[in-house]
Amino acid sequence: MANEYVIGIDFGTDSVRALIVNARTGEQAGTAVHEYTRWKAGKFCDASVSQFRQHPLDYIEGLESAVLSALDQAPEEVRKGVRGISVDTTGSTPVAVDRNGTALSLLPEFAENPNAMFILWKDHTANQEADEINKLARTWPVDYTKYVGGVYSSEWFWAKILRTLRVDVAVRQHAFSWMEHCDWISAELTGNTDPLTIKRSRCAAGHKALWHPEFDGLPPETFFAALDPLLAGLRGKLFYATETSDAPMGVISKGWAARLGIPDDVIIGVGAFDAHMGAVGALIEPYSLCKVIGTSTCDMLVAPNEEVSHLLIKGICGQVDGSIVPGMLGMEAGQSAFGDIYAWFARLITNPVRELLGEPVAKELAVKLIPHLAERAGAIPVTEEDIIAIDWMNGRRTPDANHTLKGALMGLDLASDEAKIFKSLVEATAFGSKNIIERFRSEGVPIHDVIAIGGVAKKSPFVMQTLSDVLNMPIRVAASEQACALGAAMFASVAAGINLTLAEAQLAMSSGFDAVYHPREDIAKIYQVLYQKYLKTGAFVEQGV
Repeated sequence: MANEYVIGIDFGTDSVRALIVNARTGEQAGTAVHEYTRWKAGKFCDASVSQFRQHPLDYIEGLESAVLSALDQAPEEVRKGVRGISVDTTGSTPVAVDRNGTALSLLPEFAENPNAMFILWKDHTANQEADEINKLARTWPVDYTKYVGGVYSSEWFWAKILRTLRVDVAVRQHAFSWMEHCDWISAELTGNTDPLTIKRSRCAAGHKALWHPEFDGLPPETFFAALDPLLAGLRGKLFYATETSDAPMGVISKGWAARLGIPDDVIIGVGAFDAHMGAVGALIEPYSLCKVIGTSTCDMLVAPNEEVSHLLIKGICGQVDGSIVPGMLGMEAGQSAFGDIYAWFARLITNPVRELLGEPVAKELAVKLIPHLAERAGAIPVTEEDIIAIDWMNGRRTPDANHTLKGALMGLDLASDEAKIFKSLVEATAFGSKNIIERFRSEGVPIHDVIAIGGVAKKSPFVMQTLSDVLNMPIRVAASEQACALGAAMFASVAAGINLTLAEAQLAMSSGFDAVYHPREDIAKIYQVLYQKYLKTGAFVEQGV
């Protein structure tokens, strides 16, 4: 059939996007975005203690709204021709569920309890628990962190679970199991939400939950009971097997088919994390680093198992067979803050304006500020005496996760204006990216070039040129505005049996690249000097913490 359609649904930090694609031709039939209403209102979050929670109703309402809006843009035959749906989500973003797989915050008694909601990827309330996991793993006969870079993060599954069980007795008593967002929402679409029988994402389990075939799935009960008796018995209520995202999760429930107005035989694929599916949408290939650049970054890398599976790469966010491309080793790294740092600096400038001159003036300034600063910063010569910034405003994800670290500015004087400081912050995010690449290389994994997707990659030539200069590597920018949703759609086409392999889906559905940045040799040499200063300054900051 020529007109078989799939829907990729991308759950981001602030919103959910739906993309309808012809699985044979790649033609886009509709797309829509829905901003989470509760999240936008700032509910259930407290940045002062790094608490970031999202209500499952934001996800359910957002999915329905985005998909219906996208379908409304398309002819009726598109709606009738939908054959598959796959989702990607942020991660690790787990939630406590009851025996039926219902997120606790969907129950009346937990409707306003943040601990019963999804714990967003950037929530760092579990720093202490992550430290405890790392200390125990280093004394255990088997180091269960060895496939996640040797350092377990407070952003991940087990640390968040343990923290919640410790601080909330009611959640502890009512939680039967826990699910990642990508597993929960996919299961919700099928109607089978039983925590003991749903298919679990290998991407989520391998990168965030310590799952590995060598461990017979998850680490043993004895490990978790030694970590804290509150975890005793939980392993048996989770999972042993995992699935790659080319596998079907199940068939859409009749209820969801009716809500969306699509056929009741639509296949729902196994979910995964946004960056991993985004890399697929951006045509990731072996040894090309795919950077998903937005508020933070996720850096994706794939390589043939026979070439790299013997390596244990220190300080990254995991190496998992099939987590990105089935049949290849998927490797993940990333930065806890990228665009968030630029947004923080913009708020420093706009907040006093808002307080003194009112919201309309501040709003107009906010729209124009970053492009204006980028234009000015791009005109400033790069010298070896420039300001050095450290990009750890939200801690450090990789290499070597440490979310207690803080950012810094070094080398300020009375001539340091807003454009120079902005330039240093952009350079800091680029230096953080270079640090990740250098770690891969030092561990024996080559990187030949960079593929970029995400809002920053599409919107800021200044940032991308700086990144190319600092990395001293070419950067290809994927043409699709919705690379994560496109990757999800590609997986949906395979799960539904339209395309037989992921490679076939990529060939049929890709939109290619629309920009390439090349390093400027003279500036790249100066950045190599500044990068060494960045490393020394970072070491000084880290030693002082």
